[in-house]
This record gives sequence, structure tokens and C-alpha cells, in this order.
Amino acid sequence: MASAAQDKSRPADRRGLRESDHEGFLAHKRMRWLKVAVVLSLVAIIAYALVDVTPRHNGGSWLGYTLGTIGAVLIVWLALLGIRKRRMSAGRWSLKAWTSAHVYLGLSLVVIATLHTGFQFGWNVHTLAYALMMLVIASGIWGISVYATLPAKLAGNRREMTKGQMLDALDALDRQLESAAQPLGRAQADLVIAALAQDPFAGGIAARLTGRYRRCRTRAALEGLAIVGDGQDIAKVLSLLRRREAQLQQIRRHLRLRAMLEIWLYFHVPLTIALLGALTAHIVSVFYYW
Repeated sequence: MASAAQDKSRPADRRGLRESDHEGFLAHKRMRWLKVAVVLSLVAIIAYALVDVTPRHNGGSWLGYTLGTIGAVLIVWLALLGIRKRRMSAGRWSLKAWTSAHVYLGLSLVVIATLHTGFQFGWNVHTLAYALMMLVIASGIWGISVYATLPAKLAGNRREMTKGQMLDALDALDRQLESAAQPLGRAQADLVIAALAQDPFAGGIAARLTGRYRRCRTRAALEGLAIVGDGQDIAKVLSLLRRREAQLQQIRRHLRLRAMLEIWLYFHVPLTIALLGALTAHIVSVFYYW
């Protein structure tokens, strides 16, 4: 009887696991961490509204210390996501669950930290810590928007090809072009040779992010050979050059989307490190001048 009941429960467990696998980190467990973040923010707002602090709310009141402690613990805990990413596991504290908590609890800091300040700002380390925290949150929102839109575009651009397969297709076209350019005149062959010799991904970070390669020699070869005429050899080379340009565009789009998926981290991570430093200075100075 017991084994039969266990067997019946297994399909349901497997269905639950499959649904969890296809569930995004924002909707994880029916937005459990969004609900936690909303409750936490509402409690902070209600406490701020009901507690009477003389002469006015500030970070040095008992409520200010309470909100500050909660905020500091959240900041340090959320910063551990970078370490958590290196340890893959399933279950309640899977990477997806941790990321969901990271996003929503991070957003709740806007409320908690702002109420902690009592809306008192100045040119000091305390305001610096607050400003860095807001920049970290803003860069995190940027990252969320990127991960919500770009993976689908990346998959669509690949057309079920891996990056290696895209590069192999380009190499195959290059070999065909090298052979097809043999009967051409010297000037026309030089255009093709120049296109094949150029690093197709040269252009720096600006070209990578914009997808604009202004000095693309494949494009220059196409334009130069189009002026020559309609000979059979020219027509074959032009056809191969158009295919090469299309293949280059696919690879460059892939690299552009990958770069956009990663570039926000070059802001988010250094800002987080700076925030942890400013937070430490903020806490030390508070206790030093207690």
C-alpha cells in the first residue's frame, strides 16, 4: 500500500520539477520572493508612519537602527549571489530561488534604506553608501531587463546553430571564395583576398556592442566587384560574398547579444564592491561616534 502511494506521488513530483525547470526566476514559486519583499516593505512603511520619533525620523533612532540593520544584512546577503552561482544545486535554495530572492529583496532595499535615512542626506559617507546602493539597484534593473528580452533573440539568431557551427560555416565559405577568386583579375582578386585576410571581429568594444563594423572588407569587396560587371566568375564570387556577409552578420549579432548580456555586470559588480566598502565605513563611523 505504501509503495503504491509512493509510486502515484512520483509522477506528480516529476511534473512539479518539470514546471519548475521551465519557470523563470522572476516567477519562481508563484513570485514567493516578491510577496516577501512587498510584506517587508509594507511593514517598514507602517512602522515609519506610526512610530513617533523626536524631533524627526533619522538613522540614529531605534527605528533607524532597526531598518539600517535589516538593510545592511540584506546587502551583505544579496552580495553573496556571486559566490552562490559557483555552487549549482536544486531544491528550496536552488540558484533560481536565490536569484529570485536577490532581485525582489534587492528592490525592497529602496524602501528600507530610504526610510532608514529619514530622508536626510548630505555630503558624507552615509549618503555615499545610499547613493552607491541606488546605483547597484539601477544596474540590477538593467540586468533584469536584459535577461528578460535578449535570450530569446539570441536563440532566434542562432537558428539552432552553435557558435562553433557558425564559425565552421564561415570557414567553409572562405575556402570556396579562395577557390572562386582564382580566375579573377588582379584587382578583383585583391578585393577578395583583403576580405578573407581581415579579422571579421576586429573593431573593438564599440563595434561589438553596436554591431557596426564600418571598415568591413567583405562589404567593400561586394561594392567593388558589383561595379565590374556580370561575368560568370564575378557572379559566382558575388554570390559567395553575399553569403559570407550574411554569415558574418549572424555571428556579429550573436557576439553583440552576448556582450549586451554581460556588459551590465561590469557596472553592477564593481558598484557592489564599492557599496560594501562604503557600507563598512558607514557602520564603523556610526559606532565610533555613538
